[in-house]
Amino acid sequence: MISAIWTFGAIALLILVPPAWWLGVAIAVCLLVGYAFDSADGQVARLQGTSSPAGEWLDHMVDATKVSTIPLAVLIAFYRFELVDPGWLLIPLAFTVVSAVLFFGMVLTEQLRRAHGSPSLAEDAPGRPSWLRAVLVIPMDYGLLCLSFVLLGAPALFFVVYSLLFVATTAFLLLASAKWFRELNAWSSPGSDDTGRAS
Repeated sequence: MISAIWTFGAIALLILVPPAWWLGVAIAVCLLVGYAFDSADGQVARLQGTSSPAGEWLDHMVDATKVSTIPLAVLIAFYRFELVDPGWLLIPLAFTVVSAVLFFGMVLTEQLRRAHGSPSLAEDAPGRPSWLRAVLVIPMDYGLLCLSFVLLGAPALFFVVYSLLFVATTAFLLLASAKWFRELNAWSSPGSDDTGRAS
């Protein structure tokens, strides 16, 4: 809930206040603080033994709302303050769709992997984090998106960076979706064992 307060406070500022350098910094800080709390809550809950299905549900619901609301807030702000030609507003609109589909795909794939006993999406193999994946997803990392709002005082520059983040996220979604589908399809193929690998 603390994460949600910081995050949606930043979104409200984006919609209600005309772009300025101080505003961009304030929005970036609020989003990053919200991100920090969101990243820490699950670990703290596990350390304290207070994790629960309700907590995980709430976390995912807030995240699902956040990933769709931020690009919509960008769209509203740029339309309301007439910062770009209306045609360019299709980018944050499309970013809304891409963000929602990517979030759903990652959550669903992770749940199917858990149910099937396969490694987490963040691992190459059990117990070995994927450093290559970590490097490849930097352009569409949520923390980088938060930092991009520092440029809000220069709307044209911000929109260029924002558009590049959209392209990178869309490319990741397409590539990841193809990989996830191939992996899930392999589990039902004849000759695969209970971990989804060919026997």
